[in-house]
Order: sequence, then structure tokens, then C-alpha cells
Amino acid sequence: MMPSRTFQARKWLAAKALAAGLMAAAPASALAQACLQPAEKTGFDVRALQSQLMVVAITCGNQDDYNRFVTSNQPDLAAAYRSLFAHFRRTGGGQRATDAFITDLANRHSQVGIQQGSLFCQNQMPLFQQVSALRGQQALAQFSTERQIPNQYQPPLCTTARPAAAARPPQPRPQGEQAPRPAQPRPAASTAAQPAR
Repeated sequence: MMPSRTFQARKWLAAKALAAGLMAAAPASALAQACLQPAEKTGFDVRALQSQLMVVAITCGNQDDYNRFVTSNQPDLAAAYRSLFAHFRRTGGGQRATDAFITDLANRHSQVGIQQGSLFCQNQMPLFQQVSALRGQQALAQFSTERQIPNQYQPPLCTTARPAAAARPPQPRPQGEQAPRPAQPRPAASTAAQPAR
């Protein structure tokens, strides 16, 4: 008896997750202190959606729908991947952390499928129709967020505010030098019109 396609897909995803080491490449302290730039956050949301659709395609046997999604959104998916890679390079994990994250994400989506059992395909198949009209990273990311597509990596957003510069204590003046005098206010210029000559 041949194993089902669903079982094969789940076995493949689990084996791939183990092989990648599940984020072992990135130092935990660097990732714990990481924050997401806005473009990186968009990239993570888009990648979560792509991963979910890939797992649905493998589990439910609709690879054609997934292939159409990838073909239609190729530039946006590539940009999302570059955002992930940029984030992990910036936080010290590089390519290995990027690959481990992607594998772990797919494995977690697969685990959700296992938990839902026979309801998984029924619940998730409509995603392909819903995303078919979406164009652009922002639209895909917003859809991913609204549908609460699982993403286990959720560092805080980076803030753009910079701490105020600390006030410098007054410096002692050399002996004999006087303190500068405060500027005296100048009298306001007259606004009356001058007679023409």
C-alpha cells in the first residue's frame, strides 16, 4: 500500500525542518535583541502567506493553484525573500538563519494542518481564490495579517526615534576669561512706510 500524498508531504517537511537545525545558525542573543524594519515586517508577512499556501498545495494536492500564485506574484515574493535575508544578515544569522526560518515556518504550518486533520483542506483551500486578485507586497502582507497566518518569528518593530542627546556639563573656563554676555535684544525696526523721494 502506497503512503498518502498528505503523509509524504508532512514527512518531507518534518525531515527538512530537522535538517536545517531550526534557527541554530543565528546566535540567540542577537535574534532576541532584533527588531523589524517596516520593509522586513512586510517581507515576513508575505513569506508566511507563501509558506501557508505551499503547505496547502502539498497537503491538499493543488500544486497548480500554488504555481499560479508564485508566477503571478514572482517579483513580490522575491522582494519578500530579500527582506528576510536582509533582516537575518543584519542580525547576524545570514543565509543559514534565513533558510532555517523558512523551513521552520513551513513545518509549523504543516503542524497546524496535522492538528486540523480532514478540516485543514476544507478550511484552507479558499485561500487560493482569495489571493488571486491581490497584487503587490502591501496587499499580500495585509491579507496575511488579517487572516492571522501563523508566523513564529515576531520581534518588535524598530523605532525611528533616537534618544535625546545628553546635556553636556558646563566646562570650566580658563582663569581670567570672562563669561560671555547674553545677547541684548535689538530694537524692532520701524514698519512705517518711508516717503518716496
